[in-house]
Amino acid sequence: MDFVGKSKISFGISLGLIVLSIILLITPGLNWGVDFTGGTLMERGFERPITAGEIREVLGAVQLADIDLVKSVIQPVENNRAALIRTQTLTSEQIQVIDDSLSKHFGEVQARRTEMVGPVVGQELVKQALMALLLAAIGMLIYLSFRFEYRFATVAVLAVLHDALIVLGIFALLAKEINSPFIASILTVVGYSVNNTIVIFDKIRENMSFRKRESWAELANKSINETLTRSINTSLTTLLAVLALFFFGGATIQDFVLALLLGIVVGTYSSVFVAGPLWVVWKDWDDRRKATKTARA
Repeated sequence: MDFVGKSKISFGISLGLIVLSIILLITPGLNWGVDFTGGTLMERGFERPITAGEIREVLGAVQLADIDLVKSVIQPVENNRAALIRTQTLTSEQIQVIDDSLSKHFGEVQARRTEMVGPVVGQELVKQALMALLLAAIGMLIYLSFRFEYRFATVAVLAVLHDALIVLGIFALLAKEINSPFIASILTVVGYSVNNTIVIFDKIRENMSFRKRESWAELANKSINETLTRSINTSLTTLLAVLALFFFGGATIQDFVLALLLGIVVGTYSSVFVAGPLWVVWKDWDDRRKATKTARA
């Protein structure tokens, strides 16, 4: 398959997804979880399926001083038999009033989880998450530059940023909650994507030792095709495990697994259709630059 020859299409798709993701990150933006914003997170189970509108109607009728529950974020889970309610910081008495109101309208309510996080802790988590991503990028640049060359390293990091940005955009589109487990999933996606990319780059470097009159595009195509079976098999077997977690792991880890699922798909795509062709574009540009410089001399 001529992956490099179709690079204009793949680059166009990636550019479109990146632009769309940036727009979604601006508006409506990410649905930051209690881990980052501070507040109260309540997970409640119900005897029958309940919609977010029904819960919001009950919360709107609850009389609590200085608390606007109408703006609470409500996410039904488990086929609407449970709900995650994220709102401002509440006292124990206020939480009890909410539970009493929900029980009055919907029958017995199971208080599965109640978490409180202060805004200072949330800000610290944001800083730590950004620092973790930055250190991961720097570590990859150093290792890949030492193991391969700076072009491979830079392209690999760009591919990882491509994957992370698209996953963030999809989470913004779906209004999924961004919390600490999500950061862990993004770092996992980063490692998975880099691993796929390194396999292709390692094959490119190996084939460069036997290069004769092949162009960089032909060399990259040959290397990608030689590793394609490995990339597909690895991704499919990983997807089977992640899909099992997604469908049978329960609502608590579903968003975490969704990020892994998206990251595996996008990471495999970027390793095959973006990283290799982007390296070829860079090498061709570098060759033309050197040729022009030599001609002028």
